Amino acid sequence: QVQLVESGGGLVQAGGSLRLSCAASGGTVSAYAVGWFRQTPGKEREFVAAITRSGDTTDDADSVKGRFTISRDNAKNTVYLQMNSLKPEDTALYYCAAGYGYRLYLRSSEYAYWGQGTQVTVSS
Repeated sequence: QVQLVESGGGLVQAGGSLRLSCAASGGTVSAYAVGWFRQTPGKEREFVAAITRSGDTTDDADSVKGRFTISRDNAKNTVYLQMNSLKPEDTALYYCAAGYGYRLYLRSSEYAYWGQGTQVTVSS
């Protein structure tokens, strides 16, 4: 089964940018639809962005629309989340997830595999 490892998180000032990476091993990321989710203590895991297996279709949450972009490089077995114009409310633990199927998946229950997460902290 595929293993996912997120990286690229850190501390950034409001208005700054980060690029998160989700590297796959033990499997080919091109075989999966991939999503990014985030979670803060005491809250439900929240959908951030998703991309189809082919990469031709993406979707993202209203809260990040116009600021975050999901993309994939199947040759590098990696999916990315480019985050621009970061706000303090973007502070969270960010997870990537992989699921079977050919469409976009917006719910965490639709994903079979999860990484351990990478922390993003945005200071005001």
